Amino acid sequence: MDFGKLAKQAQKAIDKRGGTDALKKDLGELKDIATGPGSAQEKAKRAADALKQPGGNAPAPEAPGTSRPADGPVADPNAPDQR
Repeated sequence: MDFGKLAKQAQKAIDKRGGTDALKKDLGELKDIATGPGSAQEKAKRAADALKQPGGNAPAPEAPGTSRPADGPVADPNAPDQR
């Protein structure tokens, strides 16, 4: 087995994904997915989607059972009550 060739292939793959900093971001993202909510199947799908974009650039999917607020005007919490 040619370990030199194997090392070159590994370095090439790391460089293709954005270098070691991007690899560290990917690892952090996968760690967050693994320790987050959801079933193993949901986590595997989110991890696969996350790895499609190198360097932790994948959009953060919503956790199961959470929702985002609807787009629209945001009320100013410091404004006087307009009832």
